[in-house]
Amino acid sequence: MNYFEIAIQKKATSSKSEINFNKAQEFFFKKEWDSTLVYSMKQLNSNADIETRQYCHYFRGYSLMMKGLYKQARIEFGLINKSFQYYYLVDNNIGILFYFEKKFEKAIVFFLKAEEQILDHNDESEIADIYTSIGICFLYLKQYTKAESYFKKDELTNPKQVTKSVIRSYINIANLYYLQYKDTQAIYYFKKAYTLSKNIKDFKVKENTAFNMAVIEENRGNYKKALVYRKESAQWTDSLNNQNKIWAVADFEKKFAVTQKQKQIKVLQVENELKNTQRNGFFFIAIGLLLILTGGVYLYGQKVKNAKTILLQKNKLDELNATKDQLFSIVSHDLRSSVNALKTSNAKLSATLETKNYDELHQLIIQNSTIANGAYSLLDNLLHWAMLQTKQLYFHKESIHLYSIVQQIEYNYKPLLLDKAITFENSVSKNIFIYADLDSLKIVLRNLLDNAIKFSNEKGKISFYTQETTPDFCDLIIEDNGIGMNESTIKELLQEGELLAKKSGSEIIGTGLGLQLCKQMIKKNSGTLTIESEINKGTKMILSFPKTIV
Repeated sequence: MNYFEIAIQKKATSSKSEINFNKAQEFFFKKEWDSTLVYSMKQLNSNADIETRQYCHYFRGYSLMMKGLYKQARIEFGLINKSFQYYYLVDNNIGILFYFEKKFEKAIVFFLKAEEQILDHNDESEIADIYTSIGICFLYLKQYTKAESYFKKDELTNPKQVTKSVIRSYINIANLYYLQYKDTQAIYYFKKAYTLSKNIKDFKVKENTAFNMAVIEENRGNYKKALVYRKESAQWTDSLNNQNKIWAVADFEKKFAVTQKQKQIKVLQVENELKNTQRNGFFFIAIGLLLILTGGVYLYGQKVKNAKTILLQKNKLDELNATKDQLFSIVSHDLRSSVNALKTSNAKLSATLETKNYDELHQLIIQNSTIANGAYSLLDNLLHWAMLQTKQLYFHKESIHLYSIVQQIEYNYKPLLLDKAITFENSVSKNIFIYADLDSLKIVLRNLLDNAIKFSNEKGKISFYTQETTPDFCDLIIEDNGIGMNESTIKELLQEGELLAKKSGSEIIGTGLGLQLCKQMIKKNSGTLTIESEINKGTKMILSFPKTIV
């Protein structure tokens, strides 16, 4: 607990009559931001003293910042008087707001103001955090010398005993050298962070340092050592998951014990009541009848409940069977169409070989390849959809360099892009790492790029680029200037459980299985999918994934 949190508790103790303030600070510590905003505003609307108002404005500013309302947060922080004892925290938070908005020069100005004031408070943890923030801002501005000086200050400020803050300092310094291609210095600090992580119990830090060492050895080409570090990182990931499970079980056992104790108390109360009424036979008869009646009502209620559950399960099963039948019907139609087209094309190919018309022969070969690729894509999507439905598909989330994956997908689809003379633009930020399952991410991107090519005109353009709307998530946009779609089509595509596209006249547009597969895999990776489109102007597929936390 830092000095400011201690000061808040002292203020609450001395102001017990201020109910709204006490509730506001209680919800502030619980990180329940909406409740904090409500009770701090109630306190501000009362006749509060100046100091209490300063705390309330701080609660509101911080809560709005945590909710991502940066403009309103800055206004609230601006209402705090500079005479406030902990005004350095206000400057620090305003700096953080500018950092979130990627206005790094402005952020540095406020972090430096906070640095000047905080030195008088001797709060080493807060000072170290400010040094880290300044260093990261200079790092984004590519002012490496200044960044290095503040990271070094952070290292010196941290306590001598091994803590997460010390390891964080070493990782920051290592990343600084890594960006400047000073691999020797970077490796030294990565190793130092890895060695120190063995002395702490935080599994997340251990996982992170082991992963960094794996990347170092991979870059060196020492894949044997890299594999060892990869396994260690995975081991710490499993340990972290197991720890969370143990805490959950402990919490459940605690609740169960309380429930059992309450049940025992209730049983004792009933026994005492029975002992007090043993001489009254009529009372016992009434109790017996009451118990019989309650049991009958309970059994009847359970019977009705079970009947409803069975009916719901039956309806769900009927719906799944109908979906399965419809899926098999459309898939068999598409496969039959593809095989028939391939058969017809092969007949033409044989005839063309006899006439030695090489131009037509070349076109027929391309046509055969397109038909085969379409059938393969349909079967591949069907396989993955079936594995998803039967829960056989394994998901392993890890840190993924998004730019490299998009490059791989572009390479795989180069022939199709060249065939339609489509321009492909990869504008994904090279600094972005997302936390997702690699195989499912590739399946999603392949399907969406395949659709973009399919519905783009010749000499069209397809772009992949990123937007960072929040600190924790990254948006990947896949944009084309093809035929587009209307609002009703978008709603139909995004509808939950909609496995199949509908027929248009007598012609089946497609199974829609690829997009359904994409939606389920994006959801499995804690992401979201939104679609923006206009007829004859093009379509934007917006995928939001969690970023890797360093």
